[in-house]
Amino acid sequence: MSNIRNNNYIEAENKIVIVGGGICGLATALALHKKGLESVVLERSDKLRTTGATILIHSNGWRALDQLGVGEQLREIGHLITAYCDISLDDGKKEEASLMKEELRCLKRLELVQVLADNLPLNTIRFGCHTVAVKMDPSTCQPIVQLDDGTSIKCKVVIGCDGVNSVVSEYVGLKTTRCFSTRGVRGFTSYPSGHGFSSDFIRIRKGNRIFCRNPVNENLMYWFVGLPCTSCDLGVSSEPELIKQATIKSIMDFPPDVIEFVKKTDLDSLTLTNLRYRPPWDISLGNFRKGTVVVAGDAMHIMGPFLGQGGSAALEDAVVLARNLAEKMCGSERTGKQSLQVEIGAAIDRYVKERRMRLIQLSSQTYLIGMLLEPSSGKFTKLLIILALVVFFSNPSGHVKYNCGHL
Repeated sequence: MSNIRNNNYIEAENKIVIVGGGICGLATALALHKKGLESVVLERSDKLRTTGATILIHSNGWRALDQLGVGEQLREIGHLITAYCDISLDDGKKEEASLMKEELRCLKRLELVQVLADNLPLNTIRFGCHTVAVKMDPSTCQPIVQLDDGTSIKCKVVIGCDGVNSVVSEYVGLKTTRCFSTRGVRGFTSYPSGHGFSSDFIRIRKGNRIFCRNPVNENLMYWFVGLPCTSCDLGVSSEPELIKQATIKSIMDFPPDVIEFVKKTDLDSLTLTNLRYRPPWDISLGNFRKGTVVVAGDAMHIMGPFLGQGGSAALEDAVVLARNLAEKMCGSERTGKQSLQVEIGAAIDRYVKERRMRLIQLSSQTYLIGMLLEPSSGKFTKLLIILALVVFFSNPSGHVKYNCGHL
């Protein structure tokens, strides 16, 4: 990894600062680089973040990756998912669909962030930079990023890609995210001699529990279990063996092959997390920018895993934001500082406007699906949710046809 931090000082007064070196932060830096804009990525950890294990990238995400110039490189290592199968154990219904018309591939998260990072200029990423606050310089109206070591960085633009507990989203005035009453357990199951399973994405539902699995490659399977919080003791969240046993206990009435996936899982890969979301009304009414400070990715629109669109939506953000910023910031040497700040603000407003309607649709669909799994949702409530999904989302996979446009 060639991108390293200068431990003494970060020169960024005339640059764009991106807080967070995850998928969205690196994709945004790459998009800006493609448009000729220099940026600095501040990442609090000492290496690339890989939280989440794998990521499903739908057609809309691949369109964005192609704009970033890394689509073909990632297709070589991404496992193609050819079909989708949804099984309800409550009523015995089984829905199958071919995905050959739309592109869906599974990537290890580390592989994705590594490719994005490797395509950035030297020293773009500064590791070990923990952002604790964002402020505004009253004399210049430029944002100032403050790090935990006392460093203050004045910059032209701050882009918050710092995830669910975002310092930047707090600064722009977004409300805190909420938790579903569902916890997610994720893991890998290895098959050294080959797993022999088809290249399908399979989802099995029973009551308010859900199991999903898909191949990562010919030797590795990824799985996810969504469970009510009450079925997993908070005290097991850091103990892999306890996570495994609690998960097995909660799905004992699922098919035997599902239980085997969990039993044979690689303990080091197990994680147990709360599923968080930003409700559709906060997306609709929320303030995503303040001055030349703006948010993207999970800091803007975390929505739960039920559509598998978190990563793809973040890639869309990167393309749209860089496109709008470049229209005003390229050639900015001919513009006065005060008017440039106004023009950058207008560019950010166009980004927000373009993304808001898209995100309202994604967050609404995800929220409704998530509410179906909520233990507190009664039969009448669930009926209303199903009707809303049928009326407003008659094509459940229509969101993958979205095109964020050219960079």
